[in-house]
Amino acid sequence: MPPFPREAGFDSTLALMREGYRFIPNRCRRLGSDAFETRLMLRKAVCISGPEAAEMFYGGERFTRVGAMPNRVLALLQDRGSVQTLDGNAHRHRKAMFLAMMEPDARRRLCAVVERRWRERVAAAGPQEIMLFAMVREVLTGAVCEWAGVRVAEDEVPAATARFGAMIDNVSTFGPKHWRARLLRIRTERWIRREIERIRSRGPSGKDDAAHRIAWHRGPDGNLLDTATAAVELINVLRPTVANARFIVWSALALHQHPEWRDRFASGDETDLDGFVQEVRRLSPFFPFVGGRVREPFDWRGRRFAKGEWVLLDLYGTNRDGRSFSDPDQFDPARFRQSQPTAFDLVPQGGGHHETSHRCPGEWLTIDLMKTAIRLLTRQMHYTVPPQDLSVALDRVPALPKSGFVMANVRLRPDAGPDQAAGPRSRP
Repeated sequence: MPPFPREAGFDSTLALMREGYRFIPNRCRRLGSDAFETRLMLRKAVCISGPEAAEMFYGGERFTRVGAMPNRVLALLQDRGSVQTLDGNAHRHRKAMFLAMMEPDARRRLCAVVERRWRERVAAAGPQEIMLFAMVREVLTGAVCEWAGVRVAEDEVPAATARFGAMIDNVSTFGPKHWRARLLRIRTERWIRREIERIRSRGPSGKDDAAHRIAWHRGPDGNLLDTATAAVELINVLRPTVANARFIVWSALALHQHPEWRDRFASGDETDLDGFVQEVRRLSPFFPFVGGRVREPFDWRGRRFAKGEWVLLDLYGTNRDGRSFSDPDQFDPARFRQSQPTAFDLVPQGGGHHETSHRCPGEWLTIDLMKTAIRLLTRQMHYTVPPQDLSVALDRVPALPKSGFVMANVRLRPDAGPDQAAGPRSRP
């Protein structure tokens, strides 16, 4: 096969910043290839897209995440020593700890806490305008800390929300905004380290919440994680849960844009609820791509990938690939009635197998939280959507509707109690 085409010009960093999520799909379309070579931040990179590329990227252990993410991004999100920076047996062992936290009963408990806090917030706010994104972030922060066994006073939840939010919102910013987010990350790590130390000072208690599981987790060598690493991993439970506020806003936007689905769910018909959630995840701009560094040389499509080479897998474009999804830009939850996507077709939170690849262990929780939110929005609340700017700037990572989705005349339905249908029934 011919070598991969090369992007014209010396460096494409400015184009990436200008085009955001569309950077890789635009070039794949223009170059007529789902793999091409370029240079970003003065570093050579190979960009790949599509289900076959996702299978190459996630199948086996060809790539390491070490050195695959700019330090400024790593510091805000995963940080050093986290499960995402591990490979091989060390990664699988640490990953098993996270997967154990995502069993159905644990997810059901968190969904119940989210529902309770959501209803309390709506009831306290009264019939006024609410910016859904801000409200849901605060609800998720309070709920995940309560569920995880992390102490935070109710009047401190807004500040904790701001800290987690800054880490998520500023992965692509520069200058003062990014520096402030780094400072808030440092303060968060200090707080969570104190929580780890508090739990360990009291000795094993038998609790199985996230904080206790991580505090007492032992690595393959039989030793506890050092305090700093344990804090990083606990943050890697808290922060991604708060990040699900974006998926919930995308769900609300889809209900608004497709009212026939809102009416169906309001009636109690959940036949296509799974498909609706998957379609929202497929089309939502979450992270545009994920990077890896080649661990050992290998061949793919007639090209030799050298050790250390930087490869970027296009998540945004892969989720819209016409080889996997007919009419890929069309919102159609019914597409999932007949068949489910493979582990390499639908990759908003990574691909491959959860146990062995770097696919997000919280993916099932994301799905459950989206379902909980949809039930709340359609069966437990009345609201209207006033005129507002719901446009999405795809050069902003992570993206969000500009208004944050404002709701007016918000109130709980008088006949709606806690949703007994909420929460997972089994592990997907």
